[in-house]
Amino acid sequence: MNKVTIYTDGACSGNPGPGGWGAVLISGHHRKEISGGDVRTTNNRMELKAAIEALEALREPSQVDLHTDSTYLKKGMSEWIATWKKNGWRRRSGKRFLPVKNEDLWRELDRLVNRHRVRFHWVEGHAGHPENERCDELARQAIPSRRRKKNG
Repeated sequence: MNKVTIYTDGACSGNPGPGGWGAVLISGHHRKEISGGDVRTTNNRMELKAAIEALEALREPSQVDLHTDSTYLKKGMSEWIATWKKNGWRRRSGKRFLPVKNEDLWRELDRLVNRHRVRFHWVEGHAGHPENERCDELARQAIPSRRRKKNG
């Protein structure tokens, strides 16, 4: 099974607002950088989108170590998702159950994770880790400008 190390990050200018995501994929001597953006989104959606797009870029089932500075992404996949699925994609809020925020992206990420063997790792953001810093740069560069938002 192919071994891949992935680093991801998301960014948003305003929350909600225009946002971007970036990912670095490393397998052996191969390295690929990908990024994208959305004119109206949230930081959490961009964090999820980075992981989704990185896993989607893999051509075959792989053993993946995915590094993120998002505790939302890490805890969502390692602690919360099993309960959400058991509860019909609803989360407990006090005595009530509410829809899981970003359910569409969590479902997509869950589908992709099931194609691979993925371990999620948390890395401290803005702490000088070269690959995390590069993902942050890619994500910020991918944020659609406000001018482009108004024109298109």
